Amino acid sequence: MNPFVELNLALILFLPWFLVLGTLYWLFPRQPRHAAHRWFDVAALILSTTAFVLSVHWAHASADPVHGKMWQQILATALGYGVFLAMLTAAFFIRARWLRLGRQT
Repeated sequence: MNPFVELNLALILFLPWFLVLGTLYWLFPRQPRHAAHRWFDVAALILSTTAFVLSVHWAHASADPVHGKMWQQILATALGYGVFLAMLTAAFFIRARWLRLGRQT
């Protein structure tokens, strides 16, 4: 397998699911939809994806090769997916609190 594809296999396989999750994150809540809200959403999606890629590369390099190349992929995928979901979940709650505080003022 191509080394670049092997290193980024988790991203390639999860990209459709990340597009679904990212779209849902982007669309809800629909209001208020001001420029700061859009910038926050863009930053959250970029940071979540970047954290995913970095964690996948770290896990792939850190996995014990004694257990085979498949273990590297399994560890990288599991860790990367957890990091992506954690980042997006944190952004969701931070955004919700920020929007709630914005409505109170």
